[in-house]
Amino acid sequence: MAAQEERHPKEEMTLVLVKPDGVKRGLTGEIIKRLEQRGLKVIALAMEQASKEKMDNHYPKSKEWISRIGEKTLKNYTEYKIDPVKRHGTSDPYKIGLEVRGWLLDYMISGPVVKMVVKGIHAIDMVRKLAGTTLPYKAELGSIRGDFSADSPVAANKDKRAIHNLVHASETQEEAAHEIAYWFKKSELCDYKRIEEDLML
Repeated sequence: MAAQEERHPKEEMTLVLVKPDGVKRGLTGEIIKRLEQRGLKVIALAMEQASKEKMDNHYPKSKEWISRIGEKTLKNYTEYKIDPVKRHGTSDPYKIGLEVRGWLLDYMISGPVVKMVVKGIHAIDMVRKLAGTTLPYKAELGSIRGDFSADSPVAANKDKRAIHNLVHASETQEEAAHEIAYWFKKSELCDYKRIEEDLML
């Protein structure tokens, strides 16, 4: 059986969600502007008020993924000398991860999201670089999160809520393929050629 032909990097696609805080703060246009200025193209775009079930199925439910959230939380607590047992009644990363995941779902249904498919050279890595690290207070200036948010996991956890970090962007090719298919029908993707593509490539 012949090996599948490798796709050109310019064909890569990723899912981007402008989260409720980004929408409510009127940052959707700014976020799209930054993506397009980088040479990426938006090939699907819509606003949706997601149900809790929709968001629940968007985020992984595996014990490994949930425990990873808890481990990140515990790492931040160690850094800032906070007792997780006082905050959560436990130091078990899985139990803490479950609680944080619940806050995340509540946050993601607190208002509409703007969903989009973005395409271009190494779109997954490029969008994540433009977004900045998921912890806004550590995000580089010049990134979306670094310029427009200063939230932190310690502040969020103290308030029993998710981190307000403006955008979601797929992390891997497998994740991007799954998320694009979850949020959009294939018929809703409208590909086109940007005028400057021949000059930039």
